[in-house]
Amino acid sequence: MPLLVRRGRIITATDDYAADIYCAGETITRIEPGIDPQTLPPGTDVVDATGKFVFPGFIDPHVHIYLPFMGSFAADDYASASRAALAGGTTTLIEMICPGPTDEPWEAFELWRAKAHGLAAVDYTFHMSVVRFEERVRDQFRKIVAAGVASFKVFLAYKGALNLTDEDLFATMTLARKLGVIVTAHCENADAIDALQKTLLAAGQTGPEWHGSSRPPAVEADGVHHLCTFAELLGTHVYTVHTSCDAALQAALAARYRGVNVWIESVIPHFVLDETYAARPNFEGAKYVMSPPLRAKRNQEVLWNGVKSRAISTIGTDHAPFNVRGQKDMGRDAFTRIPNGIPSIQERVDLVHTYGVAAERLTLHAMVDACSTQAARLFGLYPKKGAIRIGSDADLVVYDPAYRGTFSKAESHSNVDYNAYEGWERRGRPSVVTVRGAVQARDGKFVGTIGRGQFLARAPTH
Repeated sequence: MPLLVRRGRIITATDDYAADIYCAGETITRIEPGIDPQTLPPGTDVVDATGKFVFPGFIDPHVHIYLPFMGSFAADDYASASRAALAGGTTTLIEMICPGPTDEPWEAFELWRAKAHGLAAVDYTFHMSVVRFEERVRDQFRKIVAAGVASFKVFLAYKGALNLTDEDLFATMTLARKLGVIVTAHCENADAIDALQKTLLAAGQTGPEWHGSSRPPAVEADGVHHLCTFAELLGTHVYTVHTSCDAALQAALAARYRGVNVWIESVIPHFVLDETYAARPNFEGAKYVMSPPLRAKRNQEVLWNGVKSRAISTIGTDHAPFNVRGQKDMGRDAFTRIPNGIPSIQERVDLVHTYGVAAERLTLHAMVDACSTQAARLFGLYPKKGAIRIGSDADLVVYDPAYRGTFSKAESHSNVDYNAYEGWERRGRPSVVTVRGAVQARDGKFVGTIGRGQFLARAPTH
């Protein structure tokens, strides 16, 4: 069905203007003022955007949906995650494929893709995690890149489970450079974390409030520096995921000033939550255990300013939904057994608008750039995604800045059993969300089609 979005204020990473948008099929075909609905084909879906913003569909560059972790599995599947994403204005997801150290990479890719096929209501693609590197798997990674996954993921944390040796890291980054693939990286010093965890547990410091003490800012900054040293040696393009604090940001910027091709992602929990949440009594703090951990509050303004100055490229979520009951409570006797992660896939855009734009920390342009356009540019999706222009996919978010409400589990589409932002003020929300020209959500309700989402094959761009 054709789609007409009328009388909206179009906001992109660079533009701000009034116009109508007409979509024939799955792409934008006309952008001009005053398109008369009477001149359009019968059955055209007309959306009145008077008094509202029209954004390009938002992209979350860092989510976990199918996630085996610490003997458990994340609570969402693609159906629930898609509904949550769409209710929050996100139309494209980039999921981390996280195989175990003995798994075959190609089999992992096929498994993750199968988990999405037929259930995704948003478009999706992947980062491929490299948790070991040997000659036998080299060809599999080449095959995965040829199949359309043009980004790797490496871990410098999780000793004995996911972290790469320096030898394997060097080999992975060498291959990535040859293939034109960007390397995304979880940057923490695995050995330091392991030692700190053992020390804390031996001293009886077992609660969730001690998780942060095992992963202080210096540990993250060291990981960033280590990654960027390798990138400097090899010329590989790198992307630091969930950068959480001033120390880590400065390490990345110092490398950038030396000429290293490094881009920086932060995730929404670190902008609005601080370390006091993980210290909440009665095991309430377990809800807020994530890695890197929540930081001292002063780091929040550093991150907001980083987005404002475009030093930070993207705001993702690191959405990793684990229930408190039956999952996070496995760590009641030791914080090291608490599955890491905070659900934020539905709340991200509204949190950025409420606590970034409405609080005058960010412009609307910076919001769109960090939550959509830069992810599209970095990961080979632009201008198909992340833009409002003729020929782009008709992924549109009609956004009502006048909406007032609160975040709540009752309105969440995620399967997880809590909302990390329960009762918080909410200023603005998506009114209508489209994916390739089809309306998939209205006013926080899913009204679309499960299974409509497509895998986005990406060519190497680095």
